Amino acid sequence: MSSPAPTAPASVRGGRTIRVGIVLLATVGFALSYDALRQMAVASHVRGLLTYFFPLVIDGFIAIGIAALIILRGAPLRSRLYVWALVGVATLTSIGANVVHAVGLNEGTRLYLNNVTVGALSGIAPLALAGAVHLYLVMNRHLGGNGAMAEASSTPPAESVTPRQDRQIRHEQADDANTSPPAKANNAPTPEAKPATAMTPTAKKAPKTGQRKRTVPAQELLAVARAMGAETGQVPRPALEKAVRAKGYTINKDDAQKAADIVRAELNAAKNAVAA
Repeated sequence: MSSPAPTAPASVRGGRTIRVGIVLLATVGFALSYDALRQMAVASHVRGLLTYFFPLVIDGFIAIGIAALIILRGAPLRSRLYVWALVGVATLTSIGANVVHAVGLNEGTRLYLNNVTVGALSGIAPLALAGAVHLYLVMNRHLGGNGAMAEASSTPPAESVTPRQDRQIRHEQADDANTSPPAKANNAPTPEAKPATAMTPTAKKAPKTGQRKRTVPAQELLAVARAMGAETGQVPRPALEKAVRAKGYTINKDDAQKAADIVRAELNAAKNAVAA
């Protein structure tokens, strides 16, 4: 007795409320950290309006790093560990700055930073710039590799083309056999029939299917058709296809019919010019 098919898990009750709470909590936490980091920027002698951008260097880098971790969840372990290290350093920096801010204000009415702290805060901006650029390079390398793999997987293998060409050739040969004229019904011995490819001087024994070349070029196809028209005065499509295959090329009915029509038009034009 077969086991029942697994059913999709039901949605967590209250999941939307939890998501809204997470967004609100993250917003409030960012606002509190933003205020503390801005005061740290003022205490480290950052000028004017630039103090409003200093918190974005640290907390903004943390947000970008978390998004990068989500994007790189399928990346090699070394790349993910590197991004985790960047996010961890940025998080520890934000926590340390908030702690120094709270302790400094608790000791006096004005925030005062020692030389080591001011120097460390001054080096955050260039370090964040270098880390963001290298993080972009890591993401671009990973995403570029995934795009190449997807393109390679979407390309059909070369082996699947050969059976399709074989079926097309067998189908065309069956059509040629059906369109050939019926033999005369008499008891007299008939001479040995010559192969149809003997009507062209360049006809050769057709190679095996596995040894066929590429599809016949348009110029080569027209050259064979014109040679056949010059010799016999007509260009039947089945005979043209056999002559092309004898040269080791593959051909489909539409291309053969177009070439035959072009050569017939040229022959008719030549006849009309001679008659005129």
